[in-house]
Amino acid sequence: MCLIEISCFQAKLNKNYGLTKMDPYVRMRIGHSVFETPTDYNGAKTPRWNRNVNVYLPHGVDSMYLEIFDERQLTMDERIAWAYITIPQSTFNGDTADDWFPLSGKQGDEKEGMINLVMTMTKVEQPPVVYPQQSVQVIPSSYPPQLGPGYAPQLVYQQMPCQPQQLQQQQQPQRPLFTDEDLTQIKELFPNMEEEVIKSVLEANRGNKESTINALLQMNSD
Repeated sequence: MCLIEISCFQAKLNKNYGLTKMDPYVRMRIGHSVFETPTDYNGAKTPRWNRNVNVYLPHGVDSMYLEIFDERQLTMDERIAWAYITIPQSTFNGDTADDWFPLSGKQGDEKEGMINLVMTMTKVEQPPVVYPQQSVQVIPSSYPPQLGPGYAPQLVYQQMPCQPQQLQQQQQPQRPLFTDEDLTQIKELFPNMEEEVIKSVLEANRGNKESTINALLQMNSD
């Protein structure tokens, strides 16, 4: 099992959308985990976040999906950039990767700007589950008085109650925010929309299909 630390430092965007300076924040999805940075108010085209994320990397996962949103006060937050980022192979070998990754958006594929991420991987082992064991104590029995001290006492093996050991509680799996059926239903309504985008919007709306559909409709109208 691997623990990956991702530091989302800053971005350089090619365009400020809107009449005022943008308030950007980042949403990252790694496996089934979703993280967000704080909003950099008035960050505009050069936002800074300095957000560190630590997450266990699921087996077989070697990439992440990242989106940058402009936080709005009166309307829904606007997605301004996104990227599919493959975790550098050097990170799996124990090296630290400090790179700039291209962003896609309305300007075109990989033409919306760049984002700076630092990634470090640490291999960890799952702690073994410790089960309580019975202890055996050897106690010499008292010899009968009539036999005198020359009588060799018999050894009695007595089961002693063991001290209860605290076992590590298994974390209960969290109930998924949405089912595959929910995703399929929304994909049928938006056949030209990327599945990763639909998943991200579903997660952002905590699995609420109505809110997700409204958000996707607004994205299509932009």
